[in-house]
Amino acid sequence: MPLDRAALASAPTKLLRDGRWANAQVFRVGAAGRDWVVKDFSRRAFWVRWTIGRILLRRELRALQRLGGIDGVPQRAFRIDGDAIAAEFIPGITLGQVAPEQMTTPFFVDLERLLNEVHARGIVHLDTRGTGNMLLRPDGRPALIDFQASLDTRWMPASWRRWLDDLDMTGVYKKWLQRDPDSMGPARRELYERMTRRRRLWIARGYAGAAKQKTTSGPAGPH
Repeated sequence: MPLDRAALASAPTKLLRDGRWANAQVFRVGAAGRDWVVKDFSRRAFWVRWTIGRILLRRELRALQRLGGIDGVPQRAFRIDGDAIAAEFIPGITLGQVAPEQMTTPFFVDLERLLNEVHARGIVHLDTRGTGNMLLRPDGRPALIDFQASLDTRWMPASWRRWLDDLDMTGVYKKWLQRDPDSMGPARRELYERMTRRRRLWIARGYAGAAKQKTTSGPAGPH
């Protein structure tokens, strides 16, 4: 293990994200000749560290270890202690900071290929629709980070797994459609539109169910 709590205390460190009360602090740390990203819950409340903190760290560590060897995913992930994990730092900028002309057709093809490699290992990221978890690296290739929302799909029925894989991929196609729609082709566009309709229907049903439950569980009126 190239980094323990004692080394973390003395290593050159840069805070990347402070997070909220139930999220880890994220640091860039130089140690053992490499740069690492460290997710650390040690400064959170005791009950956060021992509940959601342990769950999120365990989930992300397992996902990253399963994805070992995939270029574009943080490598050499390991546990520092019960409150922190680390993986190699991937240099790059988030897609929200990337100039439109840099997001070309080859970039999106590489991003699609990367996410397909992740899915082939039985992992779905489940947080691809924003711009903060996808990077443009200095060499122009994509990277995918922050797997704390990921799921292991190996135990699921094939239909569930395909649905989650397709839902995950809509995050790529959403950005592709915004930047270079003519190069997507009909198959990608059809998948994006179909999954977007299903996602909206699922969300609408959830809201309707919650509203119905609220109505039926209210205080009883006079008889």
